[in-house]
Amino acid sequence: MLSQALSALRNWHWKAALFSALIRCAIFFAVNVTSGWKAASGAAGAEFVYRFAASGYYGAMTQSLSRMQPAWKANLLAIVFLPIVQHAIEFAIHWLRGTPNLTASIGVSIAFTVFSTLFNLYSMRQGSLIVGKDARSIWHDIASFPRLAWNFLLLGPRMILRMQNR
Repeated sequence: MLSQALSALRNWHWKAALFSALIRCAIFFAVNVTSGWKAASGAAGAEFVYRFAASGYYGAMTQSLSRMQPAWKANLLAIVFLPIVQHAIEFAIHWLRGTPNLTASIGVSIAFTVFSTLFNLYSMRQGSLIVGKDARSIWHDIASFPRLAWNFLLLGPRMILRMQNR
């Protein structure tokens, strides 16, 4: 795990940084808009800065885990270990700056993390959303989202059907 963490520092994942910062910025804005435009903008801005800096690192960790076997172990590490660290820092940042709807903001962010991390692992295993060697353009990745999302959503039902047919 330590070697993966060091590798992640060297391989900052700009795609994860960009997508995560934009999406989480919108999440924090939407959750906090009931407290006023200024509060929502402040929460969104803080989240954008934190996520742009941190998600490049977490994305590199996720990409490293996408190559780990067995896949279920990588998935478990990715949705337990990484979110604990990410959201502890995120909570501290927003608590210190006084984000008004902190519990709801962090709750939505955690739910998004679990879903998006599993989606990113799946996508990376399909050769999309990766950086470095064998990476494709960001436009190729964006164009592949509908197919990837559809196949990702069908993973559970397909697994259930396979288990029933045994």
